[in-house]
Amino acid sequence: MKHARRRHSRLRARVAGTTGTLAVVLGAGVAPAVAAGKSTGAPITATAALNEAPQAPGQLTLPAPTGRYRVGTVDLHLRDSKRMDPWVPGQQRELMVSLWYPATHTSRYPAALLPNSQQVLPGGVTLPTTAGHTGAPVDHRAGKLPVVLYSPGLHGSRASGTALVQDLASRGYLVVTIDHTHDSGDVVFPGGRHEVNTMPLGSHSSHTIAIRAADTHFIIDQLAAMAHGHNPDVEHQPLPHRLSQAVDINHIGMFGASLGGGAVPAAMHADSRIRAGANLDGQLFGSEIDKPLNRPFLLFSSEHHNRNSDQSWARFWSHLHGERLDLKLRGSGHNSFVDNQVLFPQAPGAFGLAPPQLEQILGTIDPNRSIEIQRTYLAAFFDKHLRHQHNHLLDDRSRHYPEVDFVR
Repeated sequence: MKHARRRHSRLRARVAGTTGTLAVVLGAGVAPAVAAGKSTGAPITATAALNEAPQAPGQLTLPAPTGRYRVGTVDLHLRDSKRMDPWVPGQQRELMVSLWYPATHTSRYPAALLPNSQQVLPGGVTLPTTAGHTGAPVDHRAGKLPVVLYSPGLHGSRASGTALVQDLASRGYLVVTIDHTHDSGDVVFPGGRHEVNTMPLGSHSSHTIAIRAADTHFIIDQLAAMAHGHNPDVEHQPLPHRLSQAVDINHIGMFGASLGGGAVPAAMHADSRIRAGANLDGQLFGSEIDKPLNRPFLLFSSEHHNRNSDQSWARFWSHLHGERLDLKLRGSGHNSFVDNQVLFPQAPGAFGLAPPQLEQILGTIDPNRSIEIQRTYLAAFFDKHLRHQHNHLLDDRSRHYPEVDFVR
């Protein structure tokens, strides 16, 4: 039985390693959450992706950022010497994160690939090149950069929300994307070391969320150290010029998709430095659902998932005492809130998907319109609560975005 579980885990990790976005299908699934609160195996469509030929060979693309700044990025290897890894006994907790920020002189620095172990999908389809430029200097015109942390879906990669992340960076934010080691399908560390998903089958989501909250608290500590001139990278690779001086540790927000969104309340309870949180279509687990939270929170759901259909959202809503928003994106599906929204339609066969499955997973909304709306509302939310820039978009339905319903 143990050998069978290990083989299943290796297969799941191998599929997840093909692309970070595919890992979201493996873990977050095509439904809003893991209903039983436990991790599950890969659906047939994900396994089939290993042998399916793509329908549209070539390089996939992500929508270009819309902010005023160009984008830089850097990967950091972090080690928590005070905490042992909860999934692998005998190891200190290690994490890989990517920092995205407004940058200058980007033409002198290489365009960054998505931080995945493999860049080529079945049939020769390649993952997008990002808008980020590795190691580019911070653009001083952006001033101090509010921090926004991003947590992906169960077994997902820190790359899975790049369309939203790089847009926030272009608007003047420092965005930190997190790979939760041994929960993520495949994390590549410096030197080519791979750490794959080792979570036991049946792991409770509340336990997974508690681990992610601890990861987030540690990362914020490292950002605070960076703001005081310390380089937290294990290998002490040089940080981009002006990055340490630009970190605004006093204005921090967090968002995530699926289980990553479900982890945000736990992270906020574990660390009061997180001033505002947003959950993109993630079911909630753990005791944090029933704890009062007096900081702003945004719930952003797909067409058929909100607090009227999800008891965890309804319970959490009743304990929110700061500004609270419950938005629904008409025509969207669970995977609309990650890069799958724009990547799957470009080459469905590379992901083992047929057109009817696309509609089930992504809904009927136009992919680029979906991303545009999410970018706009996320930026408006964090601008209001991290920059004190009020936007009437958050007051009520907008004629410019009729796809967004305010759930009252």
